[in-house]
Amino acid sequence: MGPVTISYKEFRDLIASRTERYFNAAGFVVANKDRKSILTRPLLGELLSQSTQIEELLDSYGARNNCRWARFRSLTAAIKLFSNVSYELLHIQHSIPAYRLLTVEQDFSQQTQEILNFSEEILISAADRLIEEAQRLHLPTPEVSSDSDFYSEKLPSGRLPHDLAMRKVEAVSKTVSLLATAFLNLAAESKQALPRKRTEPKSYLCELTGPISEEKLRSLELRFHNLQSLYDTYVSTTETEVFDNDLPVLRGHISVVLHLLRTAKDFAHYYERHAGPAAQHLSKGRKRLVEPEKLLETLINYCINFVSQFLDCAEILCQKMLKRYTEIGQVQLAVPPYRGFHVRPSTLISKLVLHYGSDVKMKLEDDTYDASSPLELFRANEKINATKRKSLAAEIIRLELVDEAPEDKDRQSIVRNVIMTLAEQSKVIIYEQPLIIDEKEFQPESTIIQQVTDEIAKLLCIGKIDISTNIEAIFVGDKRVLEDIQLLAENGYGEDSFGNNIPLPRELQYLRQ
Repeated sequence: MGPVTISYKEFRDLIASRTERYFNAAGFVVANKDRKSILTRPLLGELLSQSTQIEELLDSYGARNNCRWARFRSLTAAIKLFSNVSYELLHIQHSIPAYRLLTVEQDFSQQTQEILNFSEEILISAADRLIEEAQRLHLPTPEVSSDSDFYSEKLPSGRLPHDLAMRKVEAVSKTVSLLATAFLNLAAESKQALPRKRTEPKSYLCELTGPISEEKLRSLELRFHNLQSLYDTYVSTTETEVFDNDLPVLRGHISVVLHLLRTAKDFAHYYERHAGPAAQHLSKGRKRLVEPEKLLETLINYCINFVSQFLDCAEILCQKMLKRYTEIGQVQLAVPPYRGFHVRPSTLISKLVLHYGSDVKMKLEDDTYDASSPLELFRANEKINATKRKSLAAEIIRLELVDEAPEDKDRQSIVRNVIMTLAEQSKVIIYEQPLIIDEKEFQPESTIIQQVTDEIAKLLCIGKIDISTNIEAIFVGDKRVLEDIQLLAENGYGEDSFGNNIPLPRELQYLRQ
């Protein structure tokens, strides 16, 4: 037995009984459409609440797929979405003084107001069309006064005194460092996922697999919401927050990014579902509620642009905070197995250190190197290779691999036999097969073992072989940075024993941006 079909009259009566407050709010918007800045939080809250309830009711009866009611449902969804967007924008605008935002390139308050005006125009158009559609469906629409005080918002100046008892945090350094580190890692992930702020608005950016799809923005929004909750749980109303002026600034940047991502997510949803190329067939024969190019431009140039700028500002702030709360430690780690500190491991370590903005030194025997500089780490290879050559010569002597008076004077064969024997014992790694060795005769003025070790050192220098050793370096600096360096070392410094790139764990994905 199939589903029971409700009659149009019965369904219309049901919707009519539930839409009085909805049409009152929408009618107020239409009645005031010639005025500027009519949006208030009471008005938007009412529109959002009522449209949410009506949309749910419509969907429960399948209005989305019904020719007669699909248009009404679509307009209700638009009012719900842009009411939410406008509420977020009003929240940002009211909160800017409390956020204590660092300086960015554009006037953020002015830009926010411009986008709020843009959202208001869409809401007015949607409300106007909703009332027309309601009349077409013979739904009763009340007469609405344009002077109603029900939606006004009169806000006296000032704030309540901050007199709540402060909590005491025992491990201040650990708490602040955890928060700043979490922000830095999330900021790096966000900037990797999102296009740079100078990107031109193009449709492919907001496709299902694009960098600013609704799915990706929702994921980032959730991560920043979790970060804000972390702050409110462990830092808010503590003595630490009162005495460290940077903490409320960081909280403001976390919050503004969160609300910008929420706005971006809604814009992306509307673009993908209702305005973009994938949804163009749905609006054939009707004037668009919002032009897709304008929507995408707003999404990129306002939301993504300011997310990027506020992340950049707060990254510098977090690095400064981490330096202030640095806990110094040290960790002893094996040097990279493939050619020591060559390009990949040196670059990854440097990027890691610069990510946190902390001072980290690497010690190798009596020498000290700046771990934030790839060139400094490259320099350590001189000592590493010298140590490898020395250990190899000692191993050749210990294993008695060279006869000083061999019957066979074929130098190539002796060198190859020594290398193969060492390779069988995992003391040498051969990167070139077949291994080509220069044809030279032994020189009477040097010992054979010296000439063999010199030839092997030459093969090492040109990268045909490598020598396995247990050389270790000591990294000294911020404990949090050392934890990531240790994790990097445990993952081969990003490469296998043959120098091939390998995936990094999730905690270090920011190094691949």
